[in-house]
Amino acid sequence: MPSSAPAIPAINGNPFLPHLRRSNPNRPLLSHRPRIVAVTAPSTAAATSSTSYLTSVNDEIDAHLKQAIPIRPPLSVFEPMHHLTFAAPRTTAPALCIAACELVGGHRRQAIAAAAALRLMHAAALTRDHILSGRNRDRIGHSFGSNIELLTGDGMVPFGLELLARSDDLTQSNSERILRAIIEITQAMGSQGMAQGERNHSHHGRSDHSELVCRKKEAGIHGCAGAVGAILGGGTEEEIEKLRRYGLYVGSMQGVLSNWDERKEKVSMEKVLNELENLALQELEGFDRGNVQAISSLLGINFGDA
Repeated sequence: MPSSAPAIPAINGNPFLPHLRRSNPNRPLLSHRPRIVAVTAPSTAAATSSTSYLTSVNDEIDAHLKQAIPIRPPLSVFEPMHHLTFAAPRTTAPALCIAACELVGGHRRQAIAAAAALRLMHAAALTRDHILSGRNRDRIGHSFGSNIELLTGDGMVPFGLELLARSDDLTQSNSERILRAIIEITQAMGSQGMAQGERNHSHHGRSDHSELVCRKKEAGIHGCAGAVGAILGGGTEEEIEKLRRYGLYVGSMQGVLSNWDERKEKVSMEKVLNELENLALQELEGFDRGNVQAISSLLGINFGDA
C-alpha cells in the first residue's frame, strides 16, 4: 500500500525535514494526501500586516519579560539576565506560539507566559552557543565575563519554566494544559532537543545541517511553539498536531534561510522553501480561513528580522 504521507524534501539524498514528534505515538501523522497549494509573492499590504502582527506580539512579550526581569538588586543576577534576554537575536517561535493559541480560539493572554518562556530559553541557548563557539558575538556582545554569562544562561531556563508555572490559574482549570506545555518545552529545549542541536552545530557546522542541526534547533522550537500555543488555547488533539507540523515546516524554512550553503547543495534554496511553504500551508486547511492570516504571515519572515 503506498504511503499517504507527503513527500519530504531531500537534500543530497537525505530527508531535510525532522522526524515529527507526537504526543500520542499511536496517532498517525500526515495522514492526508497533499494537495498543491499556490504560493504567491505577498502583496505590500500583506507584508505590512505580517510585520504589524509580529511587532505587536513581540512588544507584548517584551513587556511581559521586562516586568518579570526588572533591573533590581541583586544587580549581579538581574542585570546580566536582562541584558542577555534582550540582546540575543530573536526567533519567530514565541510569536508562532501566540498565533497558534489565537487560531484555535484562545486568547493571547493564555499563551503569553509560554511565549516569554520560549524567548528566555532560546536566548539562554544562544548565550551558551555564543560563549562556546563565538557565533552571534557581534549581536550579543561580551558585556559580562563568560563565567557570569554561562551561569546566567543556565538560570534563565528554570526561570522561564517558573514564569509558565505561575500562569496557572486555578479559576480557569488550566493546570493540565500548563503541565503539558512545560513538558513540551523541556523536551524541545533539553538535552535531546535544542541543546543537542547546538552541540551538533558546533561539531558539524553547516555540513549535514538538515538532519543533525535543524531537526533539533529551528524546526524543533517552532514545532514546540505551535503545539504549545494550541494546547494552551484549548485546541483539539488534531489541531495540536497540525500546528506542531506547521511549526516544524516554518522552523525548517528558518533553518534554510539561516544556514543555506548553495555550494554544498544539489537543489536551489528557492525550491526547498517552496516545498516547505506548500507543506506548511496544507496544515492550515480546515481552520477558519478568516483566522489563518496571522499565523500564515510568519511564513514570509526572515529569521533575522524576527
